[in-house]
Amino acid sequence: MRILFIHQNFPAQFKHLAPILATQHEVVALTMQKNMPDVWQGVRLISYQATRSTTPNAHPWLSDFETKTIRGEAAFHAAIQLRDAGFTPDLIIAHPAWGESLFLKQVWAKAKLAIYCEFFYHEQGADVGFDEEFADTNPEDACRLRLKNINHLLHFDIATAGIAPTHWQASLFPEPFRSKISVIHDGIDTETFAPNERASLTLSTANSSLVLSRQDELITFVNRNLEPYRGYHIFMRALPELLRRRPNARVLIVGDDKVGYGAPPPKGQTWKTMFLNEVRDDIDMKRVHFLGHVPPQYFIPLLQLSRVHVYLTYPFVLSWSLLEAMSVGCTIVASDTLPLHEAIRHDETGRLVNFFDAPALTEEICSLLDNPNKCAQLGSNARAFAQANYDLKSICLPKQLAWVNSLLG
Repeated sequence: MRILFIHQNFPAQFKHLAPILATQHEVVALTMQKNMPDVWQGVRLISYQATRSTTPNAHPWLSDFETKTIRGEAAFHAAIQLRDAGFTPDLIIAHPAWGESLFLKQVWAKAKLAIYCEFFYHEQGADVGFDEEFADTNPEDACRLRLKNINHLLHFDIATAGIAPTHWQASLFPEPFRSKISVIHDGIDTETFAPNERASLTLSTANSSLVLSRQDELITFVNRNLEPYRGYHIFMRALPELLRRRPNARVLIVGDDKVGYGAPPPKGQTWKTMFLNEVRDDIDMKRVHFLGHVPPQYFIPLLQLSRVHVYLTYPFVLSWSLLEAMSVGCTIVASDTLPLHEAIRHDETGRLVNFFDAPALTEEICSLLDNPNKCAQLGSNARAFAQANYDLKSICLPKQLAWVNSLLG
């Protein structure tokens, strides 16, 4: 059979599924990434680019959809070239969030389209308005947000099926399409993300190198980007009291100094420096280490060394890093927000605290650090839960393949 993947940042969520399908079928991927090889793990890659940009001074409520239309147009023309070269897919698997898959059925009317259902926007009950500190009181935003879902709504009529990584994310999508969504996580390699009592990590400081081991009291915090959506501001506000109560602790913070979700910081600032400056005078900076983006060969040992791992998030997409930390056997303290409820069962696979309560976060971390046996129990339970529900090879990938085979008939 012939399968086409489309994702502007391929392979992304399809990094495991696409290569294994390429061992059984002819698999092609359309991507907007530049300088890609012709073939990646058996998948033929075709790169394409948009030929225009969003119209300056366009209506602000419509600019988002115009951008998606432009990307959809670019993918449409790339698909025509692919069709004219003799490729007709039986199945298209697309992440529709950026609009690339909007017009593919105009090229291949008989192909089945399956979409990755990551997030459907809501005026209430999800990320928007959750954090009053950053709430936008402009009433026009509700109108803009409604139009932001146009892209999804246009996919519902043409998509045969959907796939979502968590039940909560699937629940955000409206009926009748919600009933077409299969909940199957992308999968965690629990063999790679596994405990290691002999793990160590070397940090380069200003004047020397610091070798960390399991003997060190390490508190870890991981975001793709350090920003309010992932609770960075709450974590930083917990540090003064946390470091005061734990004089031997070190805090390792992973994340880029960029904006991934939500609004940007005030002009001329970054979220990282903004909230660091808020507490800088009250914390020992020699014990707080900002590591930026950490590649896997360092990221896994970092998790293996963690005594307590903190994960906070708005009601939004659940991060891979949380499940990777669970797989490693970390003791988790997480925000009591809806996306966490599928993975963290309070006092079984971790501890849940009110997202906004920095003192409660500090108290929970300190309580666990004072109780190594409880830490070990929670970490062991977290790993067992990750293996039973999110293991790539034994759970998620077989379910994904069964899902694809059901669509291929």
